[in-house]
Amino acid sequence: MWTLAFDTTTNFCSIILKKDDTVQSCFVSEMTFGQSEVLIPQIDDILKTNKTTPSDLNLLGVCVGPGSFTGVRSSIAAARSFALCLPNLSVCGISAFDVYAHSIPDDQRSEQIAVIIETKREDFYVAYYDKQLKKISSPKTAFYTDIIADLRNKSVTFAGDGAERFLSKPSGLHIHSVNFETHPNVETLADLAITRFHDKKLDFPKPLYLKAADVCIK
Repeated sequence: MWTLAFDTTTNFCSIILKKDDTVQSCFVSEMTFGQSEVLIPQIDDILKTNKTTPSDLNLLGVCVGPGSFTGVRSSIAAARSFALCLPNLSVCGISAFDVYAHSIPDDQRSEQIAVIIETKREDFYVAYYDKQLKKISSPKTAFYTDIIADLRNKSVTFAGDGAERFLSKPSGLHIHSVNFETHPNVETLADLAITRFHDKKLDFPKPLYLKAADVCIK
């Protein structure tokens, strides 16, 4: 089975192509902007390098956020375009929270896992999981003091690209471990898509917005 997965929700453009459980090609590049311009040409290059065409793909996994408003839209627009052009292609949207949580090694998981994603504002995007990676509550936006209150008196594993900023000042929390990552791991994204494909739990990609976009009339 050929699986393509990609993510442009952060300051990275990440793409991976897998055949069954084997990585055929992986592209990860940090960029402040321009992910949408890089995404499709790079996918085309990866497919050609592996002597593969879009019609050979069986499954597509895409990160649906939260993250950059433009980045989320770019990824999902690309994924939906593939779905329109390739009716036999299975497409699965996966949240960045799930990708970060499933990237934590088994021996680093505690009774509560806090996935904190950067908003580039004073608040954070946050979601909580138990040791078996089941969501404890729905994802939300929260300020530093709110998260401290949620996690007090618990052993906590932190993950996500917002964890470093959150932990940059003393928290008084019982920290079990910290899994710092600058962006969602694209191989984990692909593996989650494959698992959900086999479990028949595909979720057609929809943007995960936890707050309205910061826009104004010039």
